[in-house]
Amino acid sequence: MVTDMIPPATAPAFLADAGWDGAAIVPLAGDASFRRYFRVLDGGRRAVLMDAPPPHEDPRPFIAIAEHLLADGFAAPRILARDLTQGLVLIEDFGDLRVKEHLDEAPDAELAVYARAIDLLGDLHTLPAADVPPYDRAVYQREAGLLTEWYCPAIGIDVDADGYARAWDAVLPIVEQSASPTVTVLRDYHAENIMLIDGPASHGLGLLDFQDALAGHPAYDLVSLLQDARRDVPIDVEAAMLAHYKTVANPPADFDAAYAVLGAQRNAKIIGIFTRLWKRDGKPRYLSYLPRMWSLLERDLQHPALAPVANWFAANIPADKRHAALEEHIPA
Repeated sequence: MVTDMIPPATAPAFLADAGWDGAAIVPLAGDASFRRYFRVLDGGRRAVLMDAPPPHEDPRPFIAIAEHLLADGFAAPRILARDLTQGLVLIEDFGDLRVKEHLDEAPDAELAVYARAIDLLGDLHTLPAADVPPYDRAVYQREAGLLTEWYCPAIGIDVDADGYARAWDAVLPIVEQSASPTVTVLRDYHAENIMLIDGPASHGLGLLDFQDALAGHPAYDLVSLLQDARRDVPIDVEAAMLAHYKTVANPPADFDAAYAVLGAQRNAKIIGIFTRLWKRDGKPRYLSYLPRMWSLLERDLQHPALAPVANWFAANIPADKRHAALEEHIPA
């Protein structure tokens, strides 16, 4: 995982070959993977340097999805230069105005900004899926299983892991047999990965962090946006945006059940991932998000379509082992 924000030693030569000789390289961000990002400044020009070091990271999926989205008219970063051997990619800089920080400063803009994000998904969902792997049963189960793999041992309880998998097997056909089309699922479509950019293209929204895209159900990115792991989206805003999506995309009658199932699956996955980031990678700050994730998961589990999974949680993870179970480990 990222341990520092010192540019890779090969970055100056890579930038020189790309026509950015002598450009300044300043830290921009790290994330929950080995990827790091730097801003490259050269007079009036600026770009972003992605450091995706092999063998831990492979920038090719990011490049492929970026080019696919650009070809379909969406605002993904243009690829300015690449060196796949070193894992260095120079991309277009969308600036600093993320949706999350913008709404922190301008909460009255929430409905308008989210409506634009929904409109973008509506456009995306009218198009054939990208040439990416399917979001299939094996992936759903592997992701949901992160909760029993990481969270349950962390809070010191033994659970019926086989029964957990069987419960998901009972509800996932709702998604797999849905009448909704198969679309490109960006998978991390939320307020920290959407930039506000100039111009009318793609509703003035720039897309980031889509390298893990799969072909799956359109409700998944709705869940990612409206049940945000890092930002409280009010229930009335979630409801209004789901209603707005239905006017844009006219989804089938089974959409609400699929939304609930994918919400529960995603939120269970994230509880496992954030616990892993603490236990394996030494990043306890992610534990601060777990109370929000548990609240979202419990709300999704109230949908009748999730009865088998809800029954498993009731039998295996008591209330005192949920919201505040790891509170003492959250940094002050």
